[in-house]
Amino acid sequence: MTNRQFLTIGFALAALILGACATRPSDGVTTEHEDRIMTPGTTYLYLLKNTPFFTALSKPQLRWVIEHSREWGAESGTVVASYSDAIPASDDLWILLDGAWEVEVGGQLYPAKNNDPGKWFSAAQATSPSKLIVTEHSYVMRIKRADMEAMRLQGFAFDQHLDAGKAYYKRLFQSAR
Repeated sequence: MTNRQFLTIGFALAALILGACATRPSDGVTTEHEDRIMTPGTTYLYLLKNTPFFTALSKPQLRWVIEHSREWGAESGTVVASYSDAIPASDDLWILLDGAWEVEVGGQLYPAKNNDPGKWFSAAQATSPSKLIVTEHSYVMRIKRADMEAMRLQGFAFDQHLDAGKAYYKRLFQSAR
């Protein structure tokens, strides 16, 4: 085999592998725009401990979070989660690790960064049709409701963030009526 053939095969294999890594989430996560994909990410403890939602956690707690969550990279314009009468609300939590997103409710847009009360979202908080849309390249984390409840029962310090978010979303959805 010549060097050129070897390189051609190598590039073809690399493209195949990279294509397999860039995927639509298969664990119940859908994006509204078919051209928008979310790529699985790797959560690093040293980065997670500096994310506002997680700064009060110990290293063992951070490891537990990493083992019981899924991180995704998302392009601007990706619909991460949505709620409507036709789509049952997922009570999983989405946490903005880095970047920015906005919640669209009643034609209004409500932006948030990872240090704002809207730094987490669950469609279970929605009382009217809404979408959670990434507005710049971002990293988001999905934690299933059962895992979040297990963490809270173990004393993970999330209540301040969850309470601020619940109050924020309550106001947001009341104003959308």
